[in-house]
Amino acid sequence: MADSVLYEVSDGLATVTINRPEAMNAMNIRAKAALRDAVQSAAADRAVRAVLLTAAGRAFCVGQDLKEHVALLQSDRDAGTRHTMETVRKHYNPIVRAIAEMPKPVVAGVNGVAAGAGLGFALAADYRVVADSASFTTSFAGVALTADSGVSWTLPRLVGRSRATELLMFPRSFSAQEAYDLGIANKLVPAGDLAAEAAAVARALADGPTLAYAALKRSLDFSADHSLSETLEKEDELQTMAGASEDHQIAVQAFLAKEQPKFTGR
Repeated sequence: MADSVLYEVSDGLATVTINRPEAMNAMNIRAKAALRDAVQSAAADRAVRAVLLTAAGRAFCVGQDLKEHVALLQSDRDAGTRHTMETVRKHYNPIVRAIAEMPKPVVAGVNGVAAGAGLGFALAADYRVVADSASFTTSFAGVALTADSGVSWTLPRLVGRSRATELLMFPRSFSAQEAYDLGIANKLVPAGDLAAEAAAVARALADGPTLAYAALKRSLDFSADHSLSETLEKEDELQTMAGASEDHQIAVQAFLAKEQPKFTGR
């Protein structure tokens, strides 16, 4: 992976770190491609059982690198082309799909401001550990753009359609505490404890029943736009699969022995 994104796997836990602290982790083309490759690698690696997405420095990710963006827009105008916005299809969409759809849990450790696409990356995760000094910014309309990076899908599912509309049409920054009150932050921690707390949550998930977590993600996604009857059928299908897993057998045996289960992820 490029230096703009660091990727490490240790005992089933993949840690993906956005690493452009000098630019508040703004996403230029190199960083976007590296992040896309990193999360797709984590999704495809059967040895990875959970992912921690975090960032270096004082920001989580401020979204698009506007200096590069302005230069690319000028190049498009000079050439009469519209290539600049292809980054949504080439980079942001694959990143968010890999985060949201991978069959394993993803924890976002939000250490600082998460704006634009950075907000999208955080919202796509399954669980967000947020530093009490962090903030979130719905910046799209402020630069005359619509939402991307999945924000129009994830934000209303977390805060409701009305509040999501307000936040997107009247872009502003909101604090970690407000993010917690809105249901965006799952766990609020002192800034100095963020790295350890986020890693602890991710490690607990990496040591858990991976197939059951994958089924839970599929079930929650399915239920969002299907009827109760259809959801019950999907639950039956997924529970049958989970019940046949090695981890279920381990859990039952551990329960009978009054021991803590040691899951294998199979």
